[in-house]
Amino acid sequence: MSASQPSLIFTCNSLKELSAYDALTLFQLRQNVFILEQQCLYPDLDELDFDAWHVQAHNAEQVLVAYLRILAPGVRYEEPAIGRVAVDAAYRRQGFGTALLSESVTLVKRLYPESDIKLSAQTYTLSMYESVGFEAVGAVYLEDEIPHQAMVLRLPSERSPV
Repeated sequence: MSASQPSLIFTCNSLKELSAYDALTLFQLRQNVFILEQQCLYPDLDELDFDAWHVQAHNAEQVLVAYLRILAPGVRYEEPAIGRVAVDAAYRRQGFGTALLSESVTLVKRLYPESDIKLSAQTYTLSMYESVGFEAVGAVYLEDEIPHQAMVLRLPSERSPV
C-alpha cells in the first residue's frame, strides 16, 4: 500500500467460514452504525447474510475497523452488489472506507469478472464511492428515511469488438 493509504488486513469469508467471534464482531459493528448511530429500525441481520461474502478490514492491532458484504448477481440487483458498508466511528476519516472499497472492487472483479457492480449509497458518502470509480445513476431516494443514491461501477469489457 502507498504511504497515503492505511495499513489494513483484509479478509473475505462466507458466513460458514467465520468464527463465532468474527461473526459477532462484524454484526456488532453493523448494529452500532446502522441501528444505534443512524437509528434505522430494520432487521439488519437478514437471509442475504447466509450467501454473502463478508469483507472485513482489521488494523494492525486486529481491531475490526470496517466491513461490507458482497452479494452475487441476481440477489439484490442484476449485477453483483456491495452493501452494508460500515466504518467504526472511532476510525472514520482515515481512509479505511476507501481502502475497503478498493479491495472489495478487486474481489468482485475476481468473483464476477464480466459484471458491473451496483450499490445504494447514503448521499453524504458519494465522494468516497466516486473515488474508487462508482457513478451515480438515477434520482436520489429515501431508504430508512436517509437519502440514498444508486451507484454503478462499470467494468471495462475485455471482449474484442465484433
